Amino acid sequence: MDIVLCVTGSIAATETIKLARELKRQGHVVKAFMSEEACKIIHPNALEFATGQSVVIDLTGQIEHVRYSQVDLILVAPATANSISKFAYRIADNPISTLLITAYGHDTPIVFVPSMHDSMYDAVSENVEKLKADGITFVNPRMDEGKAKFPAIEDIVLESVRAVNLDKARKGEENKLAGKKVLISLGGTYEEIDPIRIISNKSSGRMGLELAKEAFKRGAELTVLAAKHDVHLPKTFNVIEAESNNLMREEIDLLTPSSDIFIATAAISDFAPITREESKISSSFDLSLDFKPVGKIIQNIKNINPDIFLVGFKAEYDISRDEMINLAKTQMRDAGTDLVVANDVGRKGCEFGSSTNEVILVSDEIKDIPLNTKAEIARAVFDEIENKI
Repeated sequence: MDIVLCVTGSIAATETIKLARELKRQGHVVKAFMSEEACKIIHPNALEFATGQSVVIDLTGQIEHVRYSQVDLILVAPATANSISKFAYRIADNPISTLLITAYGHDTPIVFVPSMHDSMYDAVSENVEKLKADGITFVNPRMDEGKAKFPAIEDIVLESVRAVNLDKARKGEENKLAGKKVLISLGGTYEEIDPIRIISNKSSGRMGLELAKEAFKRGAELTVLAAKHDVHLPKTFNVIEAESNNLMREEIDLLTPSSDIFIATAAISDFAPITREESKISSSFDLSLDFKPVGKIIQNIKNINPDIFLVGFKAEYDISRDEMINLAKTQMRDAGTDLVVANDVGRKGCEFGSSTNEVILVSDEIKDIPLNTKAEIARAVFDEIENKI
């Protein structure tokens, strides 16, 4: 993806070096434009180093505003009140504002990342809404200490890739995920023993997070149901907390009827204490607990919404490939899952919380995905979903 990164005169310009390097790390080509005020905050050489390309600070006979106006994305980060307001009224008096107007005329997707004092942000809210109505994407700032601060680098990258994919879908390029309502559960639920103690599992939520990122980038309308997890969920996601089996069940019952795809990565507790103590159990004597099995939530999904595309996960420990496939097929028969992602958490590199995995995709065919990062596994899962829906 070819990106033009426009840096304007906010102190958040200091963050753009990290942003440019992260975009490059993910394989994108980045060309920077800098305003005169931005050059007073960071030197253009810093962005030249980060992007590997010369920085545009003046328009020359090479007509840079035309030459770079039809890239995949124009990313204005940080975007000041001045740059937002000028573009809202199509004022072209510097290289960045001139590039923006030219790009808009070519229907190039544009993303703004506001960063300024909160009173300024409030003051330009009408211009922000005007630009949103014109189809411009805004990444919500992080409101803190009376300022509309630069959001997390990860959020900006996710929103940028999403904007490009949605634009391609709008222009007719096939994208089966664009606009689809995707529900993803992640993490591990717990059941209470007493007001302090719980029984849970080792699920970290990492696989669910990577699937959520992939769904979001592809343009899905994403909702994340988050049980207990060890990963950071981007602020740009719509996240609903559901840490217990009952809370997870209630939210799924509410959300499943309107969802197109449900990916059940959460490790739901299989057992719950028969009796939950109302006060803390004393640790001064021996304790034994009786548990009851908890009904499988996934087995009711198709009863709620028969048309939903249901993806189940099947985590087993130290079993053969054939056994794993048979268990996945059993889940398909019992729950009506359309696709099962099966893996053995006993294998090296596939443990709970690891950054890698090795899975088998089971549907009407069997596909082995060798050991890879969970981000790559997520891409493979969504490629398969797009092939099936």
